[in-house]
Amino acid sequence: MVETSARLLRLLSLLQAHREWSGADLAARLGVSARTLRRDVDRLRGLGYPVDASPGTGGGYRLGAGAELPPLLLDDEEAVAVAVGLRTAAGQGVDGIGETSVRALAKLEQVLPDRLRRRVSALNAYTVPMLRGPGAGSVDPAVLTELAHLCRDAERLRFEYRGHDGTPSRRTVEPHRLVCSERRWYLVAWDLDRGEWRTFRADRITPRPPHGPRFVPREPPAEDLAAYVSRGVSTRVYATHALIRLLVPLEDAAERISPSTGTLESEGPGSCLLRTGAGSPDVMVVHVMLLGLEFEVLEPAELIDTFRAAHGRLARSVARAGASRPRTPDGAGRTPATPNGPGAAS
Repeated sequence: MVETSARLLRLLSLLQAHREWSGADLAARLGVSARTLRRDVDRLRGLGYPVDASPGTGGGYRLGAGAELPPLLLDDEEAVAVAVGLRTAAGQGVDGIGETSVRALAKLEQVLPDRLRRRVSALNAYTVPMLRGPGAGSVDPAVLTELAHLCRDAERLRFEYRGHDGTPSRRTVEPHRLVCSERRWYLVAWDLDRGEWRTFRADRITPRPPHGPRFVPREPPAEDLAAYVSRGVSTRVYATHALIRLLVPLEDAAERISPSTGTLESEGPGSCLLRTGAGSPDVMVVHVMLLGLEFEVLEPAELIDTFRAAHGRLARSVARAGASRPRTPDGAGRTPATPNGPGAAS
């Protein structure tokens, strides 16, 4: 009986790990016959797990959706990962998930072994969540879940999209992946009407079912989708693009520059490259100066002239300010003290 119970747990773990298994693969993994596998599947069904089976040579088994949530099997690392995800969920721009995450985390900690509970407790005690800044978009959790399911099932999505100016439009896309930045969620999808890959802010998406049909997933626009989205939101959407050499190591630059500000590439031990965008060359000057780092403009060449003009204006402003201030006998640009004013001797 103990051996059978252990085998059922192993079977359940396999069904949870992959979307679908062939009967032959499952039987081989468990080291049992096809007949024993069928009996074990029936036992799982009797325990409330909805295991779907499809007949034929191409058929197999998959864990379906039931009326109630059955117990889930998590290994040590998965349990800690879930705890970490619940801990940080409230700061990821999903409306109404904070309280739910706390309740779920409490349930998880209640059944965790002592060794894992200590790890999660240390995480709770020694981490402080950073609040999202102004302008961070919030996403309805139901919308986010719907988008994730359509990405997983390779099913077309129909939705209304609210543009930067608030103008709505109807879109039909082949959703590929959801990408989360430190402030927002983005959907990477193939836009069927425009015939190109696009990035959509999830908080501006209102799904308009029915969805479908299913599609064959395309080759993604980039291997690193996080970097692809970062380039889109920090560079491609702006009229002015720039390539800047920062005269600091990549690690130091990454502490100051977020993915929504620009993308960084290592160039050597003492420098790195920043690709970024801005609304105009003048705004780019301010944008780069506010980084507070030594830099060199590489591209475009005309941007150097904008920096040179800004340098001239600053130099003239400083010169005028210095010339208009009274000079003290020692030459310092300080206002002379008056008998009854600031700086008067007591």
